[in-house]
Amino acid sequence: MITVRDISRDRRDALGEGLYWSAREQAVYWTDILGCRVNRLRLADGLVDSWEMPGTIGWIVEREDASGFVAGLDRRMVALTLNPLTITPLADPDRAGNRMNDATADPAGRIWAGTMALDGARPTGAFYRLDQKGTVTRVDDGYHIANGPAITPDGRTLFHTDSALRTVYRFEIDADGGLGPRETFIDFEEGWGDPDGMTIDADGGLWIACWGAGCVTRFTPEGRCDRSISLPASQVTNCIFAGPELDRMFVTSASHGVDEPQAGALFEVDPGCRGTPTHRYRG
Repeated sequence: MITVRDISRDRRDALGEGLYWSAREQAVYWTDILGCRVNRLRLADGLVDSWEMPGTIGWIVEREDASGFVAGLDRRMVALTLNPLTITPLADPDRAGNRMNDATADPAGRIWAGTMALDGARPTGAFYRLDQKGTVTRVDDGYHIANGPAITPDGRTLFHTDSALRTVYRFEIDADGGLGPRETFIDFEEGWGDPDGMTIDADGGLWIACWGAGCVTRFTPEGRCDRSISLPASQVTNCIFAGPELDRMFVTSASHGVDEPQAGALFEVDPGCRGTPTHRYRG
């Protein structure tokens, strides 16, 4: 029996997302997209802090050589500090009517970020790469809900999903950061929910938060469903490994649109394995 811990705090997330493990701070960051907040859990004392943002915020990634973060605010990429709160625009690459949804940094220090229409009903979302020099490139297009990028530790393979189509894609990344052809890696079966945020463990397993199914599910490097961990909230949105040994897993969820006692909670579970390190933006 796997223990699920509901992290104690004074609010629930409307749409928890954007998990990021800060080894530098020994803290878990995440966003509440619709609640327009950045949250932080300090592992040392369990204290949760929260900062209100001036718009929807999909993701947050630490910077390597500068203070603060890069974040996806509304449809823009911005430089962000929290104490004090400062926001500096970096890029506005996306279409009107869209917003940033989820992102990750790769071992080379680039950020890969997906977008979606505000209502999620139209395939106007795209996938972008923010390079170390601040250049933004649209690398893929035509997404309803671009979600959950995850990258293998060698930086050569990227997984991305369109949650609305219930499909996880795989791309090869070349030495210059170019993407190879979009390949279907997993088509979600009935009862699996919709693929949302993702992370990779030390054995190459792909862990996927399953929106609507109330679980996180591990898939083998070959794409076979391996095992699932059930959670007391149906709308599970993202997952990440954290802690000094990367052996603790934290999972976000959403309360928007459902009436469930633990919807919108941040959960901790024991994944029974170790994860891979998160990376910072080198720009």
